Amino acid sequence: MTDIAATPPPGPAAPMADADFRRLVAAQCGGLLGIAGCLAAHGEAEKLLTRPMVGKLLLEAGQAEALIDEYGARQNRRWCRFRALIAVLKNFGRMAKELAHLDRRLPAYRLLPIEPDFPAATRDCLHRVGQVLAHVSASLLAEGRELGLEAGAPAAIAAFAEPLPAGRLANDRDERILVDTAATLTRLTTDFLNLEAEGAFLYASASSLPDAPVQAIPAAASEEKLRQLTFRFHNLQSLYDTHVAGTAVEAADPDLPVLRGHASVIYHLLEIATDLAHYYERHLSPATGDGVLRSRPPGDIEGVVGVLFPYTTTFGAAFLASGKRLCQGILRRYAEYGRLAVPVPSYRGFHVRPSNLVARIVAHYGSGTTMEMDGRVFDAGSPLDLFRANESINARKRRWLATEIARVSAARGDGPPIGNPAEAVLSIVNRLAGEGKIILYRQPLELSDQVGQREGGVFQDVVGEIAQLQATGQLDIRTDLTVTFAGDKRVLADIDLLARNGYGEDAFGNNVELPKALSYLRR
Repeated sequence: MTDIAATPPPGPAAPMADADFRRLVAAQCGGLLGIAGCLAAHGEAEKLLTRPMVGKLLLEAGQAEALIDEYGARQNRRWCRFRALIAVLKNFGRMAKELAHLDRRLPAYRLLPIEPDFPAATRDCLHRVGQVLAHVSASLLAEGRELGLEAGAPAAIAAFAEPLPAGRLANDRDERILVDTAATLTRLTTDFLNLEAEGAFLYASASSLPDAPVQAIPAAASEEKLRQLTFRFHNLQSLYDTHVAGTAVEAADPDLPVLRGHASVIYHLLEIATDLAHYYERHLSPATGDGVLRSRPPGDIEGVVGVLFPYTTTFGAAFLASGKRLCQGILRRYAEYGRLAVPVPSYRGFHVRPSNLVARIVAHYGSGTTMEMDGRVFDAGSPLDLFRANESINARKRRWLATEIARVSAARGDGPPIGNPAEAVLSIVNRLAGEGKIILYRQPLELSDQVGQREGGVFQDVVGEIAQLQATGQLDIRTDLTVTFAGDKRVLADIDLLARNGYGEDAFGNNVELPKALSYLRR
């Protein structure tokens, strides 16, 4: 842009003549129009997308957009399309920057192999973005002519040349010392696993987009969700570079640079996806788009978006999945093992919900964890194995309750039934419930037809009926039973948090909200 001292724009009460605004734009946007002329003149525009070219394009487009926005161009019928085209140039210019960066840096990244061919897909997307920039540049110049702007001569290609010699500088700095290796790598890999859970919508997006790639954008992956996840992955990169990069631990563990490469690639893919979602929601969406470009689109942008968005979500999901497996392997190597005693779930023990939640915690970290009770060992990563623990839990509950029934029966003298056997049973059950020894889930209780038929009097009737009522879900026995989990301390910490929040349910089996640290369990 021309170096002219900025002056404050007029206030809303001072309308500006169109001729005055046109002269201002011509004076200050000449640099952008020169770049647009250069891009429009070359169909193979991606060959021009050097760092000097893209950097100058983003600078000029950003300054031009800010200038004309100060004068209300977005709300002006004559100038709104010109302003929208500048915004599109800036938007796709950022995508070109990210794609060109990926294309250059892929040989240096240590990435696990995935399908399909990521480098080829990246080059194809860069080619398509170059075509978009050429079409948008041509449309911007045409719109400028309609508004009375003279573009001047296109910028010279030579001005954006970037001759780069081969090779890299020697990696000869002294290695840094990582003070607490296990804690740092546990935090790093745990953060990646949590972000993988937060990015689960990318898996759904990748599988659903082929049917309607453009229309699915806001529902499958909105700009807001993408921007938040992008920010988190940028923080993850910073965490690695601050605490791990250049250390002896990184040099000794070949998986760590691979993890850094995955985090970086995912971050750049999310940056592109965010810009695509922004473009769709701002310009194409029937619900939120301003409609300025829909009637006269600058080339087949919608078709290009329909290619680029599946590229970002499909490969983003693939690198998330491979990064998750990598992190789980790293965690197993650096895990600190411990033991944790926690209470048994108060509602029906390890039934479906608690067992599934515990198993999902174990699966999240990919670390072997066991649960021990009464000398038996259960696989905490298997809901079905945890279900089996209820056999021991219920047996212990019934043994404990038998002593309580005997106590209550002795207190009332175990004499003649109160009215009839059923009344005697209900009298003892209600007393135990009043003492908090059992919890009733149904009133009135439905007793079996075996009441009064058992040998052993009221005692055996109460024991037998409580077993029946427990099996049919009409009541449960309250005890202070505990189980012991053994495994990675990170897994145990989340199981402890789950247990302190009732395993996701209250005493009556109703769902309760889990803390934010366990939000990955609700996805």
